[in-house]
Amino acid sequence: MTVEPAAKRLRHQLPLVVWLVLVWILLWGTWSWANLVSGLAVALGVLVLLPLPPVIGGVRLRPAALLAFVGHFVVDLFVSGAQVAWQAIGPGGVRRGAIVSVQLRVDSDLLLTMVAEAISLVPGSLVLDLDRERRRIAVHLLHARDEDDVARQKAAVLETEARIVRAFGSAEEIAALAEVAA
Repeated sequence: MTVEPAAKRLRHQLPLVVWLVLVWILLWGTWSWANLVSGLAVALGVLVLLPLPPVIGGVRLRPAALLAFVGHFVVDLFVSGAQVAWQAIGPGGVRRGAIVSVQLRVDSDLLLTMVAEAISLVPGSLVLDLDRERRRIAVHLLHARDEDDVARQKAAVLETEARIVRAFGSAEEIAALAEVAA
């Protein structure tokens, strides 16, 4: 195990320090030098006392793929939100739900987390379990008409995974995703 120099660690954690200071100032509700300095002290204290493990591999950002992911995600939010609202106020209500297990193809902790978050943020679906070792995700689907609908929703989970990998994954992860799809 190698120890990372303090300067390099601070460079990687600088965005987190800025974010924590910003949250501190927003929580106080006013900007002042005292809030800035105390926020900086709290942020550095949090980072020293509660260090986060390093993210292995980091993130690569591909703008075109990111726009595709965000576009599909926003459409999913609106469509799913309308479906959930209709089920809540409509005459039939929720007739049938399902809990499905989907075998994911990526092996990165960061990408698995991003997939789980993206799925949980869409109304009508909720991640119940993420098995890291087997790369399986258990998802509760609010409405499942039949087995074909369940298969379509499982395919949508895999499509979300593919869009996230194309937007944030390494070249090796994108190639591995293409191999599994073929």
